[in-house]
This record gives sequence, structure tokens and C-alpha cells, in this order.
Amino acid sequence: MAALREIKNRIEATKKTSQITKAMNMVSASKLRKVEKKYRAFQPIKEKLKGVLQNILRSNPDVTHPLLKTREIKKTGYILVTSDRGLAGPYNANVFKYFHKILEERHPKKDDFIVGTIGFRGFSWVKRNKYPLLNRESINSRDEVQFIDFQAMSRAFIDLYLEEQVDKIVIVYSHYINTMNSIVQEETLLPLHDLIEGEDKLQIQYLFEPSPEKVAAQLLPIYLENTLDGIILDAKTSEHASRMTAMKSATDNAIEVISKQTLTYNRARQAAITKELTDIIGGANAVK
Repeated sequence: MAALREIKNRIEATKKTSQITKAMNMVSASKLRKVEKKYRAFQPIKEKLKGVLQNILRSNPDVTHPLLKTREIKKTGYILVTSDRGLAGPYNANVFKYFHKILEERHPKKDDFIVGTIGFRGFSWVKRNKYPLLNRESINSRDEVQFIDFQAMSRAFIDLYLEEQVDKIVIVYSHYINTMNSIVQEETLLPLHDLIEGEDKLQIQYLFEPSPEKVAAQLLPIYLENTLDGIILDAKTSEHASRMTAMKSATDNAIEVISKQTLTYNRARQAAITKELTDIIGGANAVK
């Protein structure tokens, strides 16, 4: 009977776990729909701003700006985008694995780079590995993405670039493909190569007031911050998709465990009943 109680308790505990994981799956699915809609709606704004800047810079090749300057790379700044919480499958682990590979291949010395983190998991991982860290406290990666949360860090990195303390800024994040797939990738934030490089298309002729240089000087920081905002939205979408998939898998596994444990319970119960019947019949025969 003790074994039966143990199996029954295990079934009940697994049922409660499956209820929790199912609820978390539904919550993540709801959050995914919301942030994905926001991410998709943001893309036309980003592309339009990028197109305007490309037109300005390519039609006015004499326009210069410190954010466009390419120089010898002596030190690189990395922004690592992770989550605050766990239970998101391999979401954070894949980012850490990718970033660790970058460091092994490109930076034999810790003086060659500095890391800024978004998300508590990334902050803890970088501190644990004793990598040079820009932010002294964790920058939250909340579900309602607000640029003000990471504005201070982005401006600190821009200042380091302008002061030539870092020569390149790269962001490492998980790119959302669909609900089942995402891929960790890196994107160079500074210098802004993609605004100048590439094929020249039909350019729209603008009349500038006061001048192309001043317009570009105003738009470039805005474009950079918008690019970072879009990437973090992308990473947040990937996080919710990964958590939703992980919770769906956990729920399915719990249901499978419940099914196997129920079968074991029924077999053990039947064996106990058979044993009791045997004992009763054996006792009755002994009396006769």
C-alpha cells in the first residue's frame, strides 16, 4: 500500500506541475503575440529612417560624422541581450555559447573587449566569468520593452566610441524567425557601415535646411537608438517564443509521465487486489 500511495502522490504532483507549465505556456503565447505585433509594426519605421539616411549620405559623400568613421580595432564593446528569468529553454544558453566562441576566436586577452548586458541572466553570467563589465548593476529586460531601460548603457557605449576608448560596438542576441526557430547572431552597431556601403539605388533628391551635415548629425543618433530598440524587441520576441515552446514541451512530458505512472499504479493496484483475493481464497480453503 505504501508503494501505491507513493505512485499516487507522484501522479498528483506531476498533474499540478503540468497545470503550471500549461498556464505559463498560455501566458507566453499571449505575450508573444503582443510583442511580435509591436516588433513587426516597428520595422517600417526603422527601414524608412535608414532609407532617408542612406539617401543623405550617398548623395552627399562629403558628409562626415564620428559615428561613421572606421578605425583600427583595438578594443571592442559587446552588448549581450538575455532574459531576466529562466524557464526559456536554450534561449540564454545559446547566446552564452555563441558569445564564448567569439571571445575564444577574437579576444585572447580580456583587455581587448568590454561587455554591457541587458537582462539579469547575462549580467550574472558575465560576472561569474569575470569578464570586464560596463554596467555595475543588472539592466532589466522586462516584457514591456521600454528604451529608457537601456538608454543609459547605449549612451555610455556611444560616448566610449566617440572618445575612442572602443573602436567597434557589436550586439549579440537571439533573432526571431518563427515560434519554433530562432538563431543567435551578432550585428555591428558602430561604426554605421550599412548606411554608406551597399549598392546605390535610385536616390531621392532632398532640399536640406539648414544643411545635410546638420540633418545627418541629428538623425544618426536617433537611427542608432532605434536600431538597438528594434534588436531588443526582436530578442524579446525570441525569448517569449522559446519560453512558450519550452513550457509546451514540459506540459507534453508531464502528460506522458502521468500516463506511464497511471499505468504503473493500475498494475500495482491490480496486483494488490489479486494478492488479497488469493489470501482470502486460501484462508477459506484452510477453514474447510
